[in-house]
Amino acid sequence: MREILPFLLCLIAGLSTLLGSLFIFIKGNKNNIIKCALAFASGVMLSVSVFDLIPESLTMFQSTNKDSIFFSIMTFITIGLIIPLFIDKVLPAKLDQNSKLYKLGIFTMIAIIIHNIPEGIATYISSETNIKLGISITIAIAMHNIPEGISIAMPVYYATKNKKKAIGLTFISGMSEPLGAVLAFLFLKPIINNTIMGALFAIIAGIMTYISIIELLPTALQYKGKKKTIISFLIGILFMYVNHMLSY
Repeated sequence: MREILPFLLCLIAGLSTLLGSLFIFIKGNKNNIIKCALAFASGVMLSVSVFDLIPESLTMFQSTNKDSIFFSIMTFITIGLIIPLFIDKVLPAKLDQNSKLYKLGIFTMIAIIIHNIPEGIATYISSETNIKLGISITIAIAMHNIPEGISIAMPVYYATKNKKKAIGLTFISGMSEPLGAVLAFLFLKPIINNTIMGALFAIIAGIMTYISIIELLPTALQYKGKKKTIISFLIGILFMYVNHMLSY
């Protein structure tokens, strides 16, 4: 049972993303729901990057590399920001509003999959070493996975009016978390070290910052009622900051 528990924790963390997809069942003004959901998810992603991923990356590099700060920032800029910028340039530029929302949902799903795999690796390795620590990490991850689910399901649903597609894509992104655990168990555990994890966290921080600032927030601001958008964005940041403080 102790050997299975780390996998179960990663599965629970991944499945929590699905809870975000339940927001597509909320009734109300379409524009208000979309702008508030996207702004909130944008705040969450930016907060995760600033308060979790970048500090964790710096800590990892400091244990193995004297030039940790420089190396981490260079990784963050050159890889983390360039990857989504390249994808954005490749995808069609002239789209109607529904197509833009669908593109945003797919774009966000890809970013979250890339984010969840190393997160699953870290959760598995931590849980295998210290199960209490693993449980604490799982709870913290589950809390920020819910808004990530919102950021995928909401734009996909409102673009396609297809609940099954919105939930299905959210499910796929969530399952990348236990996939990371499986990869760690089968192949990666012997070669994973602090430098590799530090680089991965820095890259993910860059990707999530791009999605937050360049994709989610500007899309939310296109709808009327910018005051509600900004408030939702700030609530997203505050939500993850409080979650971050409670997890320590």
